[in-house]
Amino acid sequence: MSAPQVTFEDVVAARELLAGVAVRTPVVHSRVLSDTIGGPVHLKCENLQRSGSFKVRGAYVRIARLTREELARGVVAASAGNHAQGVALGAGLLGAKAAVYMPEGAPLPKVAATRSYGADVVFAGHTVDVALAQAREHAERTGAVFIHPFDHPDVVAGQGTIGLEILEQLPETGTIVLSVGGGGLAAGVALAAKSLRPGVRIVGVQAERAAAYPASLSAGHPVMVQPAATMADGIAVGRPGELPFELIHYLVDSVVTVTEQEISRALVLCLERAKQVVEPAGVAGVAAVLAHPEVFEPPVVAVLSGGNIDPLLLAKVLRHGLAAAGRYLTLRVSLPDRPGTLAALTAEVARLRANVLDIAHERVGVDLGEVAVQLQLETRGPEHAEEVLGSLRRHGYRPVSG
Repeated sequence: MSAPQVTFEDVVAARELLAGVAVRTPVVHSRVLSDTIGGPVHLKCENLQRSGSFKVRGAYVRIARLTREELARGVVAASAGNHAQGVALGAGLLGAKAAVYMPEGAPLPKVAATRSYGADVVFAGHTVDVALAQAREHAERTGAVFIHPFDHPDVVAGQGTIGLEILEQLPETGTIVLSVGGGGLAAGVALAAKSLRPGVRIVGVQAERAAAYPASLSAGHPVMVQPAATMADGIAVGRPGELPFELIHYLVDSVVTVTEQEISRALVLCLERAKQVVEPAGVAGVAAVLAHPEVFEPPVVAVLSGGNIDPLLLAKVLRHGLAAAGRYLTLRVSLPDRPGTLAALTAEVARLRANVLDIAHERVGVDLGEVAVQLQLETRGPEHAEEVLGSLRRHGYRPVSG
């Protein structure tokens, strides 16, 4: 490994800068996750951090180390959410003017929060890549300092302060599991934790639909992938950062991926059992613990990296998560188009103690003399859902779920 651009001493110095700025977020025990892996699992609640995510740590450290002249020129960033809020808050605390380029269609709560911290929000294109290009052009045109979301030593050092806190709060930690996008969080935490305890395992987690690190680690250098649509948009980064990649390559023990269903299931579990509101990108670590319990050596700390989720998206993800857990069943049934058939179907559903959330029927696109009925049902879990489907089949219905 070449001489690192960021060191353990940089992380320690970053914590001093963050004193009175970043919250020392709690580490809380999760009984349900502990039962899953057969050993203690804790949650590091960065969703309770100022601005709603870990991003303020790195953003503040980066801005705090600018010269007076640079601060006077202002800062600029591009983000669809958490980095925007971290930069806006950091700049506001340090008296610097901030411009944040956000893609059209960015979640309104994140736009409002960014503005509330004092930043000027500029909409640019429909993707973060377009916003990023315009933010860089703004920096060249105005002299403002561009604040990269993950590929800078100060940012990595700031995120690494989470690793210091984890090992102070739970010295016996065996594994730290956390989300990976560009890699700044994983790189910083791995650097800090491995410097204090070389034997601690670090596991990074990416959304299966936006996983640049597995291919990059196999190649030995950052490679570009085209992220597909994922609910975990906060970690949908097409190419790892150069600096984070080098640290992750040497210090992170493994990088695993999780599916959309696994992410939504984890989000529901955090909300329902841990009472923590977490965004999809922030819950990837928990998703991995649920999906691959054999990978994790306890005691485990899963970092909940952010909680900034649009309420509309939360409603959709909750439905998705309940469906993944077998508690939300959508099915379609064709019935003879005559009086009483719909009543008979709903009577059978009621007998099975499934709760009807929504029902719709249509005659277009089905055979003459039939009607298509779509039911959305609340069930008590996978076994109950299978019981409902099995009973309907035995009674002559042909339900199609999904």
